[in-house]
Amino acid sequence: MTGVQTCALPIYINAEAARFFFEQMRTTENPAYKYIRRRGISDQTIVKFGIGYAPDSWDSLILDMKDKGIDEKQMTALGLASGNNGKIYSKFRNRIMFPIINTRGKVIGFGGRVLDDGIPKYLNSPESEIFRKKNNLFGINLTRQEISKEGKAILVEGYMDVISLFQQGVKNVVASLGTALTENQALMLKRYTNDIVIAYDADEAGINAAVRAIDILIPLGLKVRVLKIELTQIGRASCRERV
Repeated sequence: MTGVQTCALPIYINAEAARFFFEQMRTTENPAYKYIRRRGISDQTIVKFGIGYAPDSWDSLILDMKDKGIDEKQMTALGLASGNNGKIYSKFRNRIMFPIINTRGKVIGFGGRVLDDGIPKYLNSPESEIFRKKNNLFGINLTRQEISKEGKAILVEGYMDVISLFQQGVKNVVASLGTALTENQALMLKRYTNDIVIAYDADEAGINAAVRAIDILIPLGLKVRVLKIELTQIGRASCRERV
């Protein structure tokens, strides 16, 4: 689609960005695909989650978006681009891209994992008119029905935790977008279940995050359990037995 002017909707812009990242993942030789396959993620799962690749380029996304009539101010407002000394460049470069999708199936933001020694390791979309981290959960667009069916939700820390478990058949899982669980996120979970299983990392940071999550979940009337195993090292049947 061409001819879109500066009135383009943010949802449309993010959808076009997600399409660009996905096409880069699927149609070019790139380190993101090699990394994701080494992690055991299948092509089917890549498609299911719309996982993409942001090229190691300062302007490839910008040029693609401009071809669609999307201006620099809109890209900057959504965190897709950034400016410095009058120049604009792609914010996400050489990263695996995880689109963050709401319950209506709309791309509201992105999380990008670096593929080299760059920092930060994870870069998320900034707050915008369509994206508030505290109000959303990664994976909820795909897993909310399974959460209701299973009668419980497994709460994990990261994008890859959700994706790996989902591929293994454990589909009642969500992540809190790299931030401490918020009350709004807890209330979102409560729409689908009253039973939460926290499966954070067993390091100090994970333990502290679990304690904070418990302090939010229990006052809302939710039943909370903490899973103390390495989820990445167990299979589908074994995981189901433990939760």
